[in-house]
Amino acid sequence: MWTYRSLAESLAQRTGQVISTSEVGRILRFEDLRPHRVRQWLKSEDPDFRAKADRVCQLYLAPPAGAVVVCVDEKPLQVLERKHPTRVDPRDASVRFEYEYVRHGTQALLAAFDVRSGRVLGRVVPHRSADALVVFMEELARHYPRQPIYVIWDNLNIHYDGADERWSRFNRRHGRRFHFVYTPKHASWMNQVEIWFSILQRRILKHGDFPTPAAQARRVRGFIDHWNQHERHPFRWTWRTDRLQNRRGARRGARLPHARTRRGSASRHAGRQVAAPARRQAPARAQVRQRGDRRVRARR
Repeated sequence: MWTYRSLAESLAQRTGQVISTSEVGRILRFEDLRPHRVRQWLKSEDPDFRAKADRVCQLYLAPPAGAVVVCVDEKPLQVLERKHPTRVDPRDASVRFEYEYVRHGTQALLAAFDVRSGRVLGRVVPHRSADALVVFMEELARHYPRQPIYVIWDNLNIHYDGADERWSRFNRRHGRRFHFVYTPKHASWMNQVEIWFSILQRRILKHGDFPTPAAQARRVRGFIDHWNQHERHPFRWTWRTDRLQNRRGARRGARLPHARTRRGSASRHAGRQVAAPARRQAPARAQVRQRGDRRVRARR
């Protein structure tokens, strides 16, 4: 991991040029460089990445008229009880929760996020299984009794037919009004219910204190009810497969195809080469120093 000091020392060792750590910071800010930042990313080697991603984006941006588009996925839940009660510090009202915990097993949340309305349908089950998912999908079918339903989900094994042809039989029972759309492999981040899962994680699960699985299930169901009554809203989808339409990708220039960081994503424009925008010339040391001095004087 680079620091301002380590960058200055490395520059001095390699070139003999000595600059201060503050000047390193000014140059990095001017060039919009962040060598200290590390982000995880996951490369998708799906040969049909572009076609599958385009299909998902199309359903998000232009859902078929009269149809329902839902994102379905499963979230594992750890039932953790803090060894001592969570407290509020009377001095500044900050919350302090116990680091040690007692684990009371696991369970799973099955959830569907309505892309148009932001409504969430959820069920907490003891274990993630194909049978539990079929029961949940039957509940989803009753919730939307007449409309065509487009289900966006990832490539988990229970999302496929299997030997018993579970989803083909399920679809025949419901007049073939279900359409199953799969995200590209290693691209489950394209499923919008994952965004809602992150909200649930931050608001309820991360600092939660659950003495039993039933207590956790009640908290989760309570948050789903609260969300649907008071906070539900659709998410604004901004990612595109075309780098020129993807604002992050267009700002940052050409990047690796099918690569996604935790906060951004990009892919190459299909069929032709796209040149990265020209970078600005690095400022002379004296110019950078003068700009920094002017900012210091302005603050004074």
